[in-house]
Amino acid sequence: MKDMAAHLEKLRVEAEECELISKLATNATKKALFAKLAAHQRNLADEVERAMKDSRPGG
Repeated sequence: MKDMAAHLEKLRVEAEECELISKLATNATKKALFAKLAAHQRNLADEVERAMKDSRPGG
């Protein structure tokens, strides 16, 4: 479970980094790409979080 929690945290941090890059990008293509990457990382993090909740006893 600790590995999953660490992975979840890493995904959340990466999503924030992608969001920041998207906001700072001056190229429209890069801005859109990093916004899409941020959304994807958030979705992955949500999936990991759901899996963690489902794997808990009584979860």
